[in-house]
Amino acid sequence: MKETLNKVYKWSNSWTGTIVIVLFVIFFIAQAFRIPSGSMKDSLLIGDHLFAKKFAYGISMPHIPFIEQSIMPWTNDLRLIDGDTPERGDIVIFRPPHNTKQHFVKRCFALPGDEVLFTDRDELYHRPHQGDEYIKENYPAEKIVNLMDRLWVKSPMADEHKGIHNDENHNIYEDYLQRYLYQKSSVDMIPVNIAGISRTYNLPFNAFYKKVESDIYYMVGDNRDHSNDSRFWGSVPYENIEGTPWFIYFSIDDNWEIRWDRIGKTPTDLEESPYLDKAIQERLRTDKDYHGIT
Repeated sequence: MKETLNKVYKWSNSWTGTIVIVLFVIFFIAQAFRIPSGSMKDSLLIGDHLFAKKFAYGISMPHIPFIEQSIMPWTNDLRLIDGDTPERGDIVIFRPPHNTKQHFVKRCFALPGDEVLFTDRDELYHRPHQGDEYIKENYPAEKIVNLMDRLWVKSPMADEHKGIHNDENHNIYEDYLQRYLYQKSSVDMIPVNIAGISRTYNLPFNAFYKKVESDIYYMVGDNRDHSNDSRFWGSVPYENIEGTPWFIYFSIDDNWEIRWDRIGKTPTDLEESPYLDKAIQERLRTDKDYHGIT
């Protein structure tokens, strides 16, 4: 036994062994990512460096870091082993359907079969595929509204996940409307007219609608009025999902100051005080005049 362990140790200490072990960890266990945009503020910030748990939703097809080349170039499959699927509210790392060479980080808003309404002032309504009785049993009465003779949930995750917020100085619905009217290919929802929802614009519709397809997941950023997400480029196939954030191993702000208090924290930790309070203060300071989508 001791002799076998010595052989394993010597092999792992060699260049070949080290490379194999490192690649195994990156491919199947944990991979480092950096948050490049502000779409997940106040939960995850620009400059957060995190390890992703690669096995949270099965095993995705391993890609060589930096060049993003599949280790099996003869196939277009992005999924190696199926596993668990995302739940509503999970923060998910995935390859967006319009560019599988990139990685995005968003929150899972809706599951296959769920329905989504997007209205003026960036109100998001969600109807779980389980129906009215499920909604009554799982959501507070003040969140439930009746639209089209069916029950919907208004802003369903904002109470549970405190990092979700809207920007009073920027209404993403106006951007969405402009893209629909002049660049229809850059939005993924269809216009509908819903009784009970106010109409701000002189148009034959007052909302946008989406029913999430089978084996597809609807992803939305916590920074609701500044997030480039499934509302624009569509839902995410299960095979595109890479994992979930594990913990922050390094974080630095736009002034090159290290955020020591965020290091070692999980996304769940960061939704609590004092981390969330500091994230809100930083956003209010840096994004006061920001009107973009990221």
